[in-house]
Order: sequence, then C-alpha cells, then structure tokens
Amino acid sequence: MRADELAACHGRLEELAGDVYAPLVRADQRVKGRLHLRGLLLDGRRKSMQPVAGRLSVDHQQLQQFMTSSAAVTVRR
Repeated sequence: MRADELAACHGRLEELAGDVYAPLVRADQRVKGRLHLRGLLLDGRRKSMQPVAGRLSVDHQQLQQFMTSSAAVTVRR
C-alpha cells in the first residue's frame, strides 16, 4: 500500500488499531502498535523491523522494543 493510499484510510486504520491494541495498559505501547501496523501495511517486500522502520523513518529499536516488551505486558480486563 502506498503512503497516499494509507492516508486515505487513516480513520478506519485508527479504529482497527484502537481495537487491536486496546488491551495494552500503557499508552506509549498503543502508539507504537499503531506505528508498527502502519509500517506493515506500507509497500515493501520485507516486513522485519529494520525495513518497516525505514519505511516509517523511525529507529527500528522503537519497534523492536514494542514487539519484545508488549508481548509480556499484562492487559486490561
């Protein structure tokens, strides 16, 4: 998906991300989850952390930390 296509569906994407990441307790983790989701949807063959971060113009360590720390986080009930 190109950046302009992603921008065109921003509202629906935010709604989906809100539902998917709502169980995460910390707001910063929900923000990183939304960022990661956008990166996965953008055009690019590789979906690992460094290429995704490159498409988003962010440090890949942000996404790596999100993936490793959020999996073990206690979720809201």
